[in-house]
Amino acid sequence: MADVYFANLRARSHHESKSEKIRRLFDAAGFAEVVQPGDLTAVKLHAGERGCDTYLHPLFARQVVDKVKERRAHPFITDTATLYAGSRGDAVRHTVTAIEHGFDYAVAGAPVIIADGLRGGYWREVAIGGEHFESVRIAGSILDADSMVVLSHVKGHDLAGFGGAIKNLAMGCAPPSGKAEQHAGRPFVEIERCGGCGKCTTVCPQAAMTLANGKAVLNPEHCVGCGDCMRSCPTGAIEFDWTTEIRPFIERLCEYALGAVSDKPERVGYINFLLNITPDCDCVPWSDAAIVPDIGILASADPVAIDHASFDLVNSEQGFSRTLLAENLAPGEDKFKGVWNYTDGEYQIAYAAGIGLGDADYRLIEV
Repeated sequence: MADVYFANLRARSHHESKSEKIRRLFDAAGFAEVVQPGDLTAVKLHAGERGCDTYLHPLFARQVVDKVKERRAHPFITDTATLYAGSRGDAVRHTVTAIEHGFDYAVAGAPVIIADGLRGGYWREVAIGGEHFESVRIAGSILDADSMVVLSHVKGHDLAGFGGAIKNLAMGCAPPSGKAEQHAGRPFVEIERCGGCGKCTTVCPQAAMTLANGKAVLNPEHCVGCGDCMRSCPTGAIEFDWTTEIRPFIERLCEYALGAVSDKPERVGYINFLLNITPDCDCVPWSDAAIVPDIGILASADPVAIDHASFDLVNSEQGFSRTLLAENLAPGEDKFKGVWNYTDGEYQIAYAAGIGLGDADYRLIEV
């Protein structure tokens, strides 16, 4: 059973501010042992796609950066290039977007280094011997780092069930080619529902969607399964076969997460932020209304335990009406399935624990 430390959001003095609670969580979770003097320490986070405004606050990242510096280590803020079309597809645009969102040195206190190089080509194979992958592709600067603190904004995700530390490791530590390996599923077009608007052709990062006779056509040889076309379709004509695609995707995701940390036993710490719990990943260029109230902040040395605790805490809340949450509003019901009824967050936890990424059993300790 793994320890997960929890700080609620009540505050009546500066000693109870979110910033102070992050610093206390860092200490309580034993991250002073994770980060050693002289380390080059990756502070892994998601800076948010341009247009999103519910990404992790840079002031929160600053608290972790300062704690790492107190250990006489050398922190850098990091992420990797995206697979989809957007503002973070290479290191130049990604760094600009991060700075626009407040992750500059003056605010966050550390340089931004995009971990997979200028165009997503700096990565190495990591052997894992998984069900889907013998080895996975992990960004070079993630592997080069001596230690890592993973900061995750917990939110919904249409494929993974929900996004927390595991997804942050899997997608966030992989180059675009590794992301493509995880998104191995392919959508299909329901021709009778296609209106021929062409939006899917404009958002596809691989030019896999074209129009023929006024209808969308998918070229499966070019498709990387990112789902941009599905999200852009106004008539819902583009879909995945969720009955067959969801669980294999989750399994691939978890195996990539294992590869991201397998070279750093006891040298990775995790902080999950249960704030602005939106239906979508911060990869989308918007922020929908939160589905439950803000809950708190968690820290642990175990990515599976912290995600399981996060999942349970979200589901224990009463869901908000007049949001994308269409069902499962009552406390105890799966809020993420209430948004994306085909997702399976519980399976993500179970599979990750089964491959040795961490312990699904946890003890919640309030600090």
